[in-house]
Amino acid sequence: MMRVPDSASVTFRTFVEGMRAPVIMQILPALNSGGVEQGVIDINAAIVRAGGHSIVVSSGGRKVEKISEAGGVHITMPINSKNPFVIIANISRLRKIIRDYNVDIVHACSRAPAWSASRAVQGTFAKYVTSCHAAHKITGPLKRLYNSSIAKGERVIAVSHFLADYLEQNYNTSPDKIRIIHRGLPIENFHPNSVTPERMIKLAQQWRVPDGASVIILPGRISRIKGHMFLVDALQKLVQKDVFCLFVGSDIGNERYRKELENYIDSRGLSGSVRIVTNCDDMPAAYMLATVVATPSLVPEGFGRIAIEAQAMGRPVIATDHGGSRETILRDTTGWLVPPGDVYALSEAINEAMSLDARQRAVLATRAMSHVIQHFTNEQMCAGTLDVYAELLESTAVRALPSNDGFRADIRHRITG
Repeated sequence: MMRVPDSASVTFRTFVEGMRAPVIMQILPALNSGGVEQGVIDINAAIVRAGGHSIVVSSGGRKVEKISEAGGVHITMPINSKNPFVIIANISRLRKIIRDYNVDIVHACSRAPAWSASRAVQGTFAKYVTSCHAAHKITGPLKRLYNSSIAKGERVIAVSHFLADYLEQNYNTSPDKIRIIHRGLPIENFHPNSVTPERMIKLAQQWRVPDGASVIILPGRISRIKGHMFLVDALQKLVQKDVFCLFVGSDIGNERYRKELENYIDSRGLSGSVRIVTNCDDMPAAYMLATVVATPSLVPEGFGRIAIEAQAMGRPVIATDHGGSRETILRDTTGWLVPPGDVYALSEAINEAMSLDARQRAVLATRAMSHVIQHFTNEQMCAGTLDVYAELLESTAVRALPSNDGFRADIRHRITG
């Protein structure tokens, strides 16, 4: 399979410097929390910084303002719908945007939008990119057909080698089309020195973290596949007993599972030492409270953003030995990988991580932080994505456009007018 080289011969900026400002449209279901959403926000900012024009289409969400703050334009559309009639209607809506604003690249970041986007580009000059962020289950022919939309781009971005293999094996995606681009972090935000003691104290008080307790944090949405019960079972087997565990993530759409999880915690006699927190606006501070970060997902993660965030903060991280985690964690060097569902192995890894002395923790932190800086920065992710756009722009004529301020004003006028 192919990967965009670190220093591509043709770059996105080449087109900007040649007074040929490209228009890039990213499409995703919504702009709430999650790795896909953050990636779109980061790429939006990178496009604008490079001198291009950025449009993001979604159904809305609490992070919509991040698009305009960075200089992009957000257009609200029911692009998250799986209803066939809505998908068909979205085709003409997207095609109108493509034609009205001379969109050069359409980038679909999820399956439902990809069904509309792949048809909307037909009959236009726009090039088409898709990105795959998860190994979606294939439970039958209809599910395979639905999932296949994400593999139809002229270029297909896979966020891990694991997902590149998934695309090749299940959808016969040509290796020549695949570009592997790992997700990245803004290192300036995810670094121990970026978090003040006041932020940590505020969060510890808000979450009522017991003084002197060792803290285990499992970040991620409250969903069965994230392995919360797996971790609860492991907590019962720990040698150290003064442990406080936090499950940090949204429970929207999973309220029934949350109730089941609360009952499970109570049945194991751990209601006093395990707490569910459904909202956190300061994850760097949350990581700094952690003695250990766990991400024991029961199904393979397409990439696993939590693992690189924890390593960037210099925290010991324990993940399940499958999927993207094998690419983000250096086994027994920057963290631990345990077999899925193996309660004994998970408890042993936690015991080992919590028994590290100050020198050992410092060595692990240095290795982990260096690993992230070398391989998983926001700059690397954005540069790789823009280089994929540049590959396709090389073969097309990019229309000259007004300044970004004028471009944004024109779109807003048409949307509101």
